[in-house]
Amino acid sequence: MTDPGRNEEGCLLVTSPGNRTLRLLSILQQRRHWAGGDLAARLGVSLRTLRRDVDRLRELGYPVAAQPGVDGGYRLAPGAALPPLVLDDDEAVALTVGLQAAASSAVAGMAEASVRALTVVTQVLPARLRRRADALSAMTVPAAGGVWGAVVDPQVLVAVAGACRDTERLEFSYTAADGARTERLTEPFRLVAMGRRWYLVAYDLGRGDWRSFRLDRLSAPRGTGQRFAPRSLPAEDAAAFVRSGTDARSAAHVVEALVDAPADDVRRRIGAWATVTEQVGGTCRLRMETYDLSWAALALGSVGAEFTVLSPPALPALLAEWAGRFERATRV
Repeated sequence: MTDPGRNEEGCLLVTSPGNRTLRLLSILQQRRHWAGGDLAARLGVSLRTLRRDVDRLRELGYPVAAQPGVDGGYRLAPGAALPPLVLDDDEAVALTVGLQAAASSAVAGMAEASVRALTVVTQVLPARLRRRADALSAMTVPAAGGVWGAVVDPQVLVAVAGACRDTERLEFSYTAADGARTERLTEPFRLVAMGRRWYLVAYDLGRGDWRSFRLDRLSAPRGTGQRFAPRSLPAEDAAAFVRSGTDARSAAHVVEALVDAPADDVRRRIGAWATVTEQVGGTCRLRMETYDLSWAALALGSVGAEFTVLSPPALPALLAEWAGRFERATRV
């Protein structure tokens, strides 16, 4: 006996035109081309009704292309604008977890865009799917060789990014370099990804001045519901403000080296943390700023090629110390 809620092929019958339109969009996204008969059977409707549903999708801005003839059918065509996405539960969870991982990506420009997208997706994600995404993210162990640096909770990124976007005053707990823990009330301005860390640029209402906060030291961010008029930042932009603050706290080492490898190879390995310039003869010149010469030594060693240190003078001494330690470690 046929299920009254399904057709003879066992496909779910969707009677509401609005729900059926969304179902049609979801099916069209699953593969490049659908025959008209197959689509009608999946929806449990006639070909005439299918044509009306396709027209409804077009009115909503989805470019559905139709191909007439025996082999005709429908497909989603590239459009000038991106209409709202329709995702099922598994796709929504996969998208959220993927954006969480991309938020710590070393690919240029990917981290900032991922945080913005994650903020949007999290707002519309049902609580049950948020729990699934959080559980999957928490129980996944990243492989070795990922981005080096302090780990930031993606939910902290989402909360802070949302407060920046909505110009909503933000409270959080902050742990200073000396371990002192304080509660802060701020007017958040921008998130900045610099080097291997994330920073929040905000006006600290308790101190009456602008501050930059490392996100790996920030916890329990919570919006107050109070909106504010943005203040004028005393810098060219948020990145310049963070850079001036870190430079004031600790003078950076400027590391320069000649590397006996093509520039493209070096960029693929450590391009996110250094400026690499092509030289003659298949070599390149590397320049990076760091507050810890150990990081520079690790980065240069990971290139897997011969190199000559040009500056600073303290780096060759550190490399010699490491070389002696490694040599002693190989003795039987």
